[in-house]
Amino acid sequence: MITTHHKKLYEGKAKILYSTEAADVLLSVFKDDATAFNAQKRGTIQGKGAMNCTISSHLFQQLETAGIPTHFIEQLSETEMHVKAVSIIPIEVVIRNLAAGSLCKQTGLELGTLISPPLVELYYKNDELGDPLLTLDRLLLMKLATSEQVAQLAAMALKINDILTSFFQECGITLVDFKLEFGLDHNQQLILADEISPDTCRLWNQSETDPSRRVMDKDRFRNDLGEIESAYQQVMQRVLAHSL
Repeated sequence: MITTHHKKLYEGKAKILYSTEAADVLLSVFKDDATAFNAQKRGTIQGKGAMNCTISSHLFQQLETAGIPTHFIEQLSETEMHVKAVSIIPIEVVIRNLAAGSLCKQTGLELGTLISPPLVELYYKNDELGDPLLTLDRLLLMKLATSEQVAQLAAMALKINDILTSFFQECGITLVDFKLEFGLDHNQQLILADEISPDTCRLWNQSETDPSRRVMDKDRFRNDLGEIESAYQQVMQRVLAHSL
């Protein structure tokens, strides 16, 4: 619950971060707001904040158990979690297992084309510039991270992909692609931050073959497919049913 002890530090498209009485702990509050196409499309998904908070909490715990350090501390309520304070690296790491979205538009690859080994892409986290795709040389030129950190980011992302792909497989869901964000904690350790949810992952229902009906993620909002809340709800139910 937000009190006078909490000072708003940052408000993004999907979450608000507040300070707490502990300097190295933040309160992350998930919102129902929905955006797409770099916030050119805006709307609300009823109950999204609660569903994404719960899904993220359980997936972070799955990853922690598998040896991935994350910023997650505890879920406090349906929409709130305590997280470790980190300095976010302004790079979005995207892992692609199947061709979809911008990759299809930019390369002509057919939707659903298997990508093996998985493709690791790095994007500059900057809304004003449209989150552009980066080359390693550009990333180093901009001093967004060191070459060692980039290698660590890619290695951690691929390990996370292995863990999540197997987990979602147990849920009857295909992990098509997803976005990760990382930060440095007070010990300068690289840890996973942000969230893992239908907002940041493309997820396809394995029991559906229809290209529209199988979608269980924010593409339902992006592409006006309808039944958005029920898709998120189904992901949450499956994640809870298969969590530790």
